[in-house]
Amino acid sequence: MPQSARATGLTHRLVPSPAGRIHLVEQGTGPLVLLVHGFPESWYSWRHQLPVLAAAGYRAVAVDVRGYGRSSRPEEVAAYRMLDLVEDSVAVVRALGEETAVIVGHDWGAGIAAHSALVRPDVFRAVGLLSVPYTPPGGPRPSEVFARMGGDEEFYVSYFQQPGRAEAEIEPDVRGWLAGFYAAFSAGTMPAPGTPDPHFVSRGGTLRDRFPAGRLPAWLGEHELDFYAGEFERTGMRGALNRYRNMDRDWEDLTDFHGKPLTQPSLFVGGALDASTTWLAEAIEAYPTTLPGLLSSHILDDCGHWLQQERPDQVNTLLTDWLTALPA
Repeated sequence: MPQSARATGLTHRLVPSPAGRIHLVEQGTGPLVLLVHGFPESWYSWRHQLPVLAAAGYRAVAVDVRGYGRSSRPEEVAAYRMLDLVEDSVAVVRALGEETAVIVGHDWGAGIAAHSALVRPDVFRAVGLLSVPYTPPGGPRPSEVFARMGGDEEFYVSYFQQPGRAEAEIEPDVRGWLAGFYAAFSAGTMPAPGTPDPHFVSRGGTLRDRFPAGRLPAWLGEHELDFYAGEFERTGMRGALNRYRNMDRDWEDLTDFHGKPLTQPSLFVGGALDASTTWLAEAIEAYPTTLPGLLSSHILDDCGHWLQQERPDQVNTLLTDWLTALPA
């Protein structure tokens, strides 16, 4: 554990979950706010939010998602389907002795947060989404959509589908790969418009071929990169990548929820330079129908994908203002 975590009074715990255990880090007392990270991150991506939310009167809890960090890493690909991750979210709330919680997620964590609130509205009374907008389950089968993207190139989600393929690219140099991946989607280091898009892979190539070389984004110091690299060097990438390998299973599992809006009080924050925001602009425009409980929505100028790390002070203010405005 980094010295900074010890110094700020964070408490690390292992709690039972359907897969075995979830590792979490908590700070503060008060209403529970569950923070869920995305790919390829960890609880540590919420390091700037935990003390601020605690100081504002909340019990802030950041988890390692199943497959990451000190949480359980089941072998089966199917163990990473969305409904299993929803069960993990509920298990954390129950293990902490709470009946309900606010859930906030970033990237894949936004999807986990949204579906946790959709499937278990009795547990999750409000939901905050960072980077990835809410789109109701349904529509075309995901694998068919991804296969049509990119023309002669391969979309990264399709590239991730075959077990072992992306692992073989990443694991020989986890630290270097993570540095390039983080830089590729950060303001200030992402490739310039008109250059090859790092969301796609040339036939026979790798994602890394398109990462910017030799520059860390402003939010990522050597210490932070060391932490992330150390986690994935220890665990490998399989558990994290298996989330992508369940998108068709999710589509089938969530049939009863196809087209359903997310009605709890909600928050959305996106980055103006993030493809999650620009490519899914229609999803944001549909919020009056799909996210009718939306209380607060913001697009941060000159910001990339890693919102809560690129703009911690701004995100902290938006989170605490939204939490304060929630119905009691």
